Amino acid sequence: MGHPRPHPRRASGPADPGAAAPNPSTSSAAAPPPSSSVPATPDTTAPPPARPPRSLLRPRRRSVLGAGLTAGLGATALAGCGSGGSARESIVVAIVSNPQMQDAISLIDDFSQNHPDIDVQFVSLPENEARAKITASVATGGGEFDVVMISNYETPLWAPNGWLTDLEPYIAKTDGYEPEDFVPTIKDALTVDGSMYSVPFYGESAFLVYRQDLFDEAGLEMPKRPSWEDLRSFASTLHDPDSGMSGIALRGLAGWGENIAPMSTVLNTYGGCWFDMEWAPQLTSPEVREAISMYVDTLRSYGQPGAATSGFGECLTHFSQGNAAMWFDASSMVSGVENPDSSTVVGKTGYALGPTQLTEYAGWLYSWALAIPQTSEKKDAAWEFIAWMTHPDYFQLVGEEIGWEALPPGSRLSTYEIPEYAELSKNYAEPTLDSMENSTQENSMTVEVPYDGLQNVVIPEFQDLGTRVGQQFSAAIAGQKSVDEALEQSQGFAESVARTYGWEG
Repeated sequence: MGHPRPHPRRASGPADPGAAAPNPSTSSAAAPPPSSSVPATPDTTAPPPARPPRSLLRPRRRSVLGAGLTAGLGATALAGCGSGGSARESIVVAIVSNPQMQDAISLIDDFSQNHPDIDVQFVSLPENEARAKITASVATGGGEFDVVMISNYETPLWAPNGWLTDLEPYIAKTDGYEPEDFVPTIKDALTVDGSMYSVPFYGESAFLVYRQDLFDEAGLEMPKRPSWEDLRSFASTLHDPDSGMSGIALRGLAGWGENIAPMSTVLNTYGGCWFDMEWAPQLTSPEVREAISMYVDTLRSYGQPGAATSGFGECLTHFSQGNAAMWFDASSMVSGVENPDSSTVVGKTGYALGPTQLTEYAGWLYSWALAIPQTSEKKDAAWEFIAWMTHPDYFQLVGEEIGWEALPPGSRLSTYEIPEYAELSKNYAEPTLDSMENSTQENSMTVEVPYDGLQNVVIPEFQDLGTRVGQQFSAAIAGQKSVDEALEQSQGFAESVARTYGWEG
């Protein structure tokens, strides 16, 4: 497939996929954030969770996005349900099966009531599987999907290839859509040559959650801007494996959207990078060696059991069940950490910015976003669905029918002004927005680089490179090889990619 050459980093900063969440996130969320493990046999139909009858739900205001009666669900559209046999249009929506996306599926009859002539078929997959299927379809012009969930990794790579539809004309004609309400760095990360080619469903950066109650008992105080030395000192004090308490939880699971996400921010803040301005790989530099050695030693000394196979989801479970004193990861973690139905630490937590070394900030920037492949023949209907799922009205819908803690975080500034959510998020809203606003290379790196990215390198080859390097780092965390051996092998992988960009070393 054809790919654009990487462009010089923009002054506004990078666009980076995660976790995630689930997200991240994402996430999120993971998700994440953006990160989740892929089951051997994914469920491609993803039926929506059972919901109470409409009559049992609280009434709410009519959506501004249209009017209607019914729409399709699941992998097979409920065709023929419209009144009077009117013509119906069926669209196929490919999304990641993170919790916030499953919430959207469960709320689809709100869209159905307002769009009687549009049937929605969902293809919902775990993150890694969704990425592979969506990438294969869009890159080859397969045309299977009318709406795809991608991120700020794919958007700046795919838009110049003509694979995505310019959404600006649709945004301009949608009442109340308010694109200026998007978090500025997220909006910029999804914008190419002045036009948005995808719009955010949720966004995230990275920060630290910690057990305020344990810190108080030990007489410790968390700075708003902790260093890695601070975290190692706190972890040493609070680490008590005999009682099931880890000093810190960190990702170790191999993957470009798993352990590479936090580990890249560490090598950045320690003064390292993936490639220098001549595309010479830097994974065996003293700065990178110091950063990765510190991360590996921190996990081996104070981390959670099974750290080498812990991704976002495992870390979330470990922390939310009261078995870790700190956790550095995607900001979309709050949907799980602060969920009283699944977390035992609600009301016991504090939040701080991500740990740094030589830089002012050390987070990342990621968004799960919705786009329309250029091959779709149903672009108007596709936009109607996207507008519903990313409109300010949607956040009210989620809060009223699912719960305010379930709002997709980090995409719209107005989310944090909703009274119910403002009360819930008072401990983490400030570090979330601060981290997202300042997730730029200027704030989070010490050297100039020829690529966009913080937790990754925004080039097509990084999906493979990041995963290979992540496997080496995971092996070092597991004690299967030394950090030096892992970095030497990783350097070799990076050299193969660097030659593609003109490096002749």
